[in-house]
Amino acid sequence: PAAKAHPYLVSFGKLGLIEQDVGSGLYKLGPFALQMGLVALHELDAVKIATERAAALSLDIQQNVALAVWGNHGPTVVRIQECNRVVHINMRTGTVMSLLDSATGKVFAAYLPPRLTEEMIASEMAARQAGIEEQVAFQSALQRVRERGMARAVGYPLPGINAFSVPVFDHAGQLALVMTTLGPAATFSSD
Repeated sequence: PAAKAHPYLVSFGKLGLIEQDVGSGLYKLGPFALQMGLVALHELDAVKIATERAAALSLDIQQNVALAVWGNHGPTVVRIQECNRVVHINMRTGTVMSLLDSATGKVFAAYLPPRLTEEMIASEMAARQAGIEEQVAFQSALQRVRERGMARAVGYPLPGINAFSVPVFDHAGQLALVMTTLGPAATFSSD
């Protein structure tokens, strides 16, 4: 009833949870409600949420699933969800992936702001004495990642292992982490 709703609306208004539009008389969220929502979004743990999804995906496709975040040294694996069958992959939690060679690294390079990745990309390019053609090819590869929304690694950097990586974005559309599925080429087709 309106008589019971009114005291609540007045109280919520005093707390800043709602505010009434002067012209229309309609209510909307107030500044305190918006602030609480932003705090709640900030508190979301992307790795925790993605871990649940990675476990389900691993069971569904019977391949390993890795989660990586952007760390001090680049793309860093923080979780590996192993499937129910034996898949021998030489990757562990804490592994830092190459930006140039790994599917995980290419997704980070494609979706993070260049100011975060360009120094590491330049360092990897310099270490292999990459020429202009290889640099152009890498930029083209990043464009394909953006167009397809995923990256693929076929047998390299892990011999005999295929991988597919996808970006996971936060509530603001920023890259939060990368989810990578990995499996032996014999049972995990790159096609």
